[in-house]
Amino acid sequence: MAGGKPELVAAEPGRYLAGPGNGQGRASQEAIRPPGASRPRSYPALRCRNAGKISVAGADGTGFRPERRSSHLERPGASHHGGFTIIPIAIILDTISGRAWQVSGSSTTFYATTTGGLLFLAPLLMILFRRKYPRWWFDWNLELQRFGNRVWTYLALMNDQYPSTDEHQWLHLDYPYPDAASELNRWLPLIKWFLAIPHYIVLFFLDIGLVVVVIVAWFAILFTGRYPQGMFRFVEGVARWHNRVIAYALTLVTDRYPPFRLAQ
Repeated sequence: MAGGKPELVAAEPGRYLAGPGNGQGRASQEAIRPPGASRPRSYPALRCRNAGKISVAGADGTGFRPERRSSHLERPGASHHGGFTIIPIAIILDTISGRAWQVSGSSTTFYATTTGGLLFLAPLLMILFRRKYPRWWFDWNLELQRFGNRVWTYLALMNDQYPSTDEHQWLHLDYPYPDAASELNRWLPLIKWFLAIPHYIVLFFLDIGLVVVVIVAWFAILFTGRYPQGMFRFVEGVARWHNRVIAYALTLVTDRYPPFRLAQ
């Protein structure tokens, strides 16, 4: 990027996303393809940016490369990562993710529920019976995933900027809007959750390792002001893996089975 002008970076063959300088930090949802070219199927593209830099996603759209210079890392004792500032934004995320609470007293019980969360059953039924994926359902799932990823990457010390509810900030998550009639198998959504069981098992153990790595990284930042590169790549790899599985088994935007790898 030169002179603050927008930069187009390839996220997948025939598809370009606006880079830094696009005003709102939002990537274009429109695909630029030669006449008659079919839309390529791909994984979601998840990328983080920092200090005006943006990394280019891989050809299959699986890019997740948060770039963070060690000079930009604040020591936890002096920064917001005391642990408490995550609470307000975590509460907001929880309220739109669909939850129920119960508070019981000596003689009275109070219930509170919120609606929201990623849409799974409704898209499944629409793909099954109508071969459609309503655009606003797609947009809701995508924006909720973006918000959730901003919150958890902040908690994982990957950026010191407080997560926004709507601005994309350092992280960019995107996947192409599917043409359900031609790109999604009508019957596959019924078993995708089952086919993804091996991923659930692997991610369970990876998440345990992720917690340990983030704790060690916290101490590394505290004493050295640096996030060890290997630990950083491991955390981003787990995030990439999670989002690929969600796109396949939960939000149902792709029929391409996610790979078993941390890298792109």
